[in-house]
Amino acid sequence: MAETTRITVTLPNDQVAELRKLTDNVSGYVAEAVARQLRHQLLGADLLRYQEEHGEFTEEELAQAHSRIFGAAGLDGSAGAA
Repeated sequence: MAETTRITVTLPNDQVAELRKLTDNVSGYVAEAVARQLRHQLLGADLLRYQEEHGEFTEEELAQAHSRIFGAAGLDGSAGAA
């Protein structure tokens, strides 16, 4: 198990009520949300650094990335008829 540190976090009452509807493990839920946000920010920093070195992403590169992430779904987010 990972080493942990106990902290206090203040949240609006309505958010706490919704959290408790979703999970019995509020700490675990919040830890996963924080981890997801940290990954998001680190990825954003990596993408900016890449563009500073190699220039802006082209529309073709963005389309390829979208296809790899979302599969065969169209660029508008809808899947083709199967």
